[in-house]
Amino acid sequence: MTHLIIDAHQDLAWNMLTYGRDYSLSAHEIRQREIGSLAAEKNGDTLLGWPEFQQGRVALVFGTLFAAPTRTKLGDWDILTYANAEEARRIYLAQMDAYDRLFDRHPDKFQPVRTTRDLSAVVEKWKQPGNPPAPTGLVTLMEAAEAIRSVDELDEWWQRGVRIIGPAWKSTRFCGGTREPGPLTPEGRSLLAGMAERGFSLDISHMAWESALEALDLYEGHIVASHANPLKMVRHGESNRFLTDEIIDRLIERGGVIGVIPFNLFLDQAWRKGDPRSQCPLDMVASHIDYICQRAGNALHAGIGSDFDGGFGLQSVPPELDTIADLQKLPALLEARGYSTGDIQSIMGLNWLNHLHKSLPE
Repeated sequence: MTHLIIDAHQDLAWNMLTYGRDYSLSAHEIRQREIGSLAAEKNGDTLLGWPEFQQGRVALVFGTLFAAPTRTKLGDWDILTYANAEEARRIYLAQMDAYDRLFDRHPDKFQPVRTTRDLSAVVEKWKQPGNPPAPTGLVTLMEAAEAIRSVDELDEWWQRGVRIIGPAWKSTRFCGGTREPGPLTPEGRSLLAGMAERGFSLDISHMAWESALEALDLYEGHIVASHANPLKMVRHGESNRFLTDEIIDRLIERGGVIGVIPFNLFLDQAWRKGDPRSQCPLDMVASHIDYICQRAGNALHAGIGSDFDGGFGLQSVPPELDTIADLQKLPALLEARGYSTGDIQSIMGLNWLNHLHKSLPE
């Protein structure tokens, strides 16, 4: 049995504009095209492609808007970085345009999801008997909010289709971030108030622990962690990139969903590029999911947030995975741990689907 998958984090636009990746092709065709290329060298072999979405029943993804601050620039090839809010805005608007071109050129393969009506239309196509080809829906998630120059601009981003915002990657003018501690700033509190007023979901992935906890108390809208693993389950884990038990428990209390990342470095912080993939088997991902479910006492708050192609590729994921389609190997691992069919359906996609039904406008 294959389950409907919703993946809450993929850096599609960043890859399209940085490397020219065409996700209407298969992952294997993209790999062939990229042999010896900058993309293969810097990002590894892709795990994504529309045929693999079909094979893996990936009905919907959260496609990100992402750029890194110039102070973290990795080299001349790293072209999507910003020094200020103006530059961030230009990059993020260009990424929105890239998604719009994807929808225009391949409407049979990718469709925007901005309302519950859009959501239902996509999901119904995936439920048709015989599993005919169906478009993968895309919800736009803004990762790090430096592109928002003022709270008033939230209206513009909403109109463009953004539905989820994470204020941090590294630290931003809104809050602390990964490996850069710090609370919410006054500007950050203002941003959150404006987001709640307009109906955005808040993504606390990458937020520093103190700012995440404050946001969990303050934010009046829906809260998720699109791609973040439990700190206690990460071997040698110390970074604030991972979620403490307190944050997990507060997310559960708030009805949030946590997307687990099948990235070897986020399963074992001692793992390094070039180490054997077998060091981090897929069952470790199942363990992270199980940890969240055990803390919740149910299977209603765990999901998948693969972060695939987000700075890593095939060489950096568990050995059982060749493409995103192989996430369908997770259900057997969860079943072996005693999870029911209903539990597994929730984890693979229904938890994210329920979140979207609650949070998207009609």
